[in-house]
Amino acid sequence: MIFLRCVPLCCSLLFCLLLGCVSAESIIATVGEDVTLICNYDAKNYGKLAACWGRGAIPNSGCANEVIRSDGTSVTKRLSERYQLRRDVGVGDVSLTIRQVEEGDSGTYGCRVEIPGWFNDHKHQLTLTVVAVRPNPLRVDTREVKERTVTVRWTPVFDGGKPITAYRIDLKNKQTSWDTAVSTEVSNPELTQLTLVDLRPAKSYNLRMFAINSVGMSEASNVLTVTTKEAAPEGPPLDMQLEAVTSHSIKVTWKPPRLDHRNGALQGYSISYREYDPAGRQFKRWQHLSVTATREEESVILSNLKPSAKYGVIIQAKTNAGVGPASTAPLCSTLDEVHKTSTASTIKSSSTAATILIQDTTSVTSVVSQGHRTSAVETVTAAAVWGESTTSITVSPDPPVIELKEVKDNTISLLWTPGFEGDSPVTGYYLECKAVNASWDRTKTVVDFSPNQTEATIIEIIPSTYNIRMFAKNSQGTSKASNVITITTGEAGHQRVDLLTTISTDTHAAASVEESQSGHLAAIVVPVVLVVAVVAIITTWQLRRVKQKAGSLSMWLTNEALRYRNSEPLQEL
Repeated sequence: MIFLRCVPLCCSLLFCLLLGCVSAESIIATVGEDVTLICNYDAKNYGKLAACWGRGAIPNSGCANEVIRSDGTSVTKRLSERYQLRRDVGVGDVSLTIRQVEEGDSGTYGCRVEIPGWFNDHKHQLTLTVVAVRPNPLRVDTREVKERTVTVRWTPVFDGGKPITAYRIDLKNKQTSWDTAVSTEVSNPELTQLTLVDLRPAKSYNLRMFAINSVGMSEASNVLTVTTKEAAPEGPPLDMQLEAVTSHSIKVTWKPPRLDHRNGALQGYSISYREYDPAGRQFKRWQHLSVTATREEESVILSNLKPSAKYGVIIQAKTNAGVGPASTAPLCSTLDEVHKTSTASTIKSSSTAATILIQDTTSVTSVVSQGHRTSAVETVTAAAVWGESTTSITVSPDPPVIELKEVKDNTISLLWTPGFEGDSPVTGYYLECKAVNASWDRTKTVVDFSPNQTEATIIEIIPSTYNIRMFAKNSQGTSKASNVITITTGEAGHQRVDLLTTISTDTHAAASVEESQSGHLAAIVVPVVLVVAVVAIITTWQLRRVKQKAGSLSMWLTNEALRYRNSEPLQEL
């Protein structure tokens, strides 16, 4: 009975002796790691023996799909430099190290140590499972910071064994938590640089990024803290008031622009004033005064003025980046001059003229009589004073033609085709972006590009509808504006693009509320004459340019039709 129970055990031992017993274990590793598969033998007892590693089950002899072999002293054969025997082979440690494992390295590995004699080989089998992981965190750097844009770049990182499919960008105000951040996902794994636009000037932001693959999202990158540059104020000074103090002075009071319109630290104010000449029906030369910004309610006295004279005043706030729009008030008249006499009765009968505030189209003259004041109202027209100007012609480049490549959420991908470069090579391009209802003189965003760049990806932080146009630059000047693209961002699954075939040129008019509404004939005839003169000059120049640039006519006409700009009023300040 005991003999019968020992029969199976004896058979198993005999089978091991004939085929060789194999020890086995399992190892789990992540993509990108160096993995070591253990295999040892007793070199002191057996001496230095040959050994091999293969992929798959261990056969009766040798190693299947052999990846590396040793003669007991050194490596004599290997399939790839990724397979190494890093430990001391001379003392019997033939453990296999696989460098930077991939998912394709998963499978069965067998180690055979060739011990002399029948069925004496030492065999060790392992199962390796390699799993993909999330990408490594990005390292983000600042490339360029402007008033309303920030450009960042990064270096590609280890993708975790699965291709990176997208990047996520978080942006927030420096003082707030990440819960308030605006997150934007960009589904372009080839990107290594992007520009965030529509930021506020002179504001501090925190920015971080994530890489995404099919396994998940990486840890957050380093946090960038960027402060946008100052810009000229967007809003005018508030609550401007004029008050006649004496016959030779007027007091001007005002408050700073709204805090969100200052775009930086206010350095001061530019005050401009001029006298209105009712006889000549025009304003006289501007006089200027600068005041340092000191408090939340400012005031200044304009002195050395003429008595009983009307003055127009405008005020502009200033930062280190420039001057903002003007604040205006109705014309204000200085007090009438009082003549003193030696008789008490005359002094008694004289009266003091009150402060007179009038609108642009009317003025009030006061007459002092004995014991009472009479008033006469007459309509006054302020005639515009046109200065002389000269026109200089330079051969600047033609504008590029911009096209929309893709709009996804807040991400805009653009590409453009350069036009005729003019008399010198193009040195760069710049792109302007504004709200669709705003004018171009209130452009919110300017992004510069190198002369060799023909496409870009930008992110609009605030979803809205925008106008985008582009200019080319060379040493001779700047081109006209390109075609205008109207883009709506932030609407999932919806893109709207309007290509405008004409170029709109906005004018930059100086604020002047004192100009009256009469004298229509002079106000109309002069601009019309100037427009005709400008059109004639530009047309003549363009025709001469076509003749001079023989062979380039087709290119020039392809990129832009012949157009003219509307006449621009002269800047008064």
